[in-house]
Amino acid sequence: MLKRVVIIGAGFGGLHAARELANRNVDVLLIDRNNYHTFTPLLYQVATSGLDAGEIAHPVRPVFHGAANIRFLRGEVTAINTDDQSVMVQAEDGERTERYDYLLVAAGSVTNFFGNAAVQQYGFELKSLEDSLKLRNHILRLFERAVWAEDPAMRAALTTMVVVGGGATGLEMAGALYELFTQVLQREFAGLTPRVVLVEATDKVLAPYPVELQAAAREQLESLGVEVMLGSPVHEIAADHIILRDGRVIPTHTLIWAAGVKASPLAALLGVPLERGGRVRINPTTEVIGLNHVYVVGDMAYLEDAHGQPYPMLIPVAKQQGILAARNILRDLQGWKQHDFHYIDRGIMATIGRSRAVAYIFNRIKLRGYIAWIAWLGLHLITLLGFKNRLQVFLHWVWNYFTYDRSVRLILNDPAARPTPKTDPGTA
Repeated sequence: MLKRVVIIGAGFGGLHAARELANRNVDVLLIDRNNYHTFTPLLYQVATSGLDAGEIAHPVRPVFHGAANIRFLRGEVTAINTDDQSVMVQAEDGERTERYDYLLVAAGSVTNFFGNAAVQQYGFELKSLEDSLKLRNHILRLFERAVWAEDPAMRAALTTMVVVGGGATGLEMAGALYELFTQVLQREFAGLTPRVVLVEATDKVLAPYPVELQAAAREQLESLGVEVMLGSPVHEIAADHIILRDGRVIPTHTLIWAAGVKASPLAALLGVPLERGGRVRINPTTEVIGLNHVYVVGDMAYLEDAHGQPYPMLIPVAKQQGILAARNILRDLQGWKQHDFHYIDRGIMATIGRSRAVAYIFNRIKLRGYIAWIAWLGLHLITLLGFKNRLQVFLHWVWNYFTYDRSVRLILNDPAARPTPKTDPGTA
């Protein structure tokens, strides 16, 4: 009988692991709460009307049409029993137990609210298609409300957007928001003067980048018109304003939280000690320390590099670890020694808006402006799943570039204009 590999999560790590096991001498069950894979780097473009949700998502089942040994199960894992090697899966029609010989957990990360209940209540996160659509609806609704508002102060608050977090997600979101306002909405909502503010608690943006690129990123962001406020974290949050630690008050009805992530709460189900951010400490083979035949990859995994620093929670790390974990499972089945993880770092990049970006290629070549932007576009088109999606995204980008338009501006029926209060499910 074939050995069974259960993979939890159809994100970048899980999907690449499953691909590596396709048509191999193992029985693979891939589990995810969604029946599609989301290209998360472009969620902000869905939120800012640049792309449609279907253009950055791809159904999981068609990916494995040619692999008879891979099955997909849509459901949410609610329990993991490493003693009897089983997982409990919850779906709409009930729950079931699935047994495994090897378990690979690649459930990714969730937004880290740092225990701040006000952020959870009033803030918008950007970790899923649902998050991006909710934010898009909210932004468009606020502009419609601003047309009705007679009080200038109210109109200003309704059209002021605050992005918290000076990482790549924060910069990309702030830049895309401002371009949506200046290139599209100002033409359609005459008399409104939108405002975008980026707030970062430290004294710099894009902390992992060289100093020159940090300065270039801030300069390009401010050249768009985004206000950058550094060195003063958010102190107080309410429905219609935020207050920074230095006392500055920003009237706003939109707070976009891009200030950090932590491991999926599924990490706690493994019953092992967790590292900072709720991550699971793994061996260099990606196998969980203290557990046999259990592997964790991607954002959930804690593994230190040669300098004693944990590998970053980035998509390339998840992909490479997922592929290695799959290969190590196959090697273990053959009785061969498993290989250690060696990260191939091809660099980092962030886009800031039309013809604006920074890139640090192979951690040696520094690019900024138009060239970095073209490099960013090319990389994301190549890594997007599905030829149809690549073509649609490319055509949308070309349309947006030459027409200064965002065609996806429908307000869908959603009775909640704000996120409902949530509980922070993660474990630190």
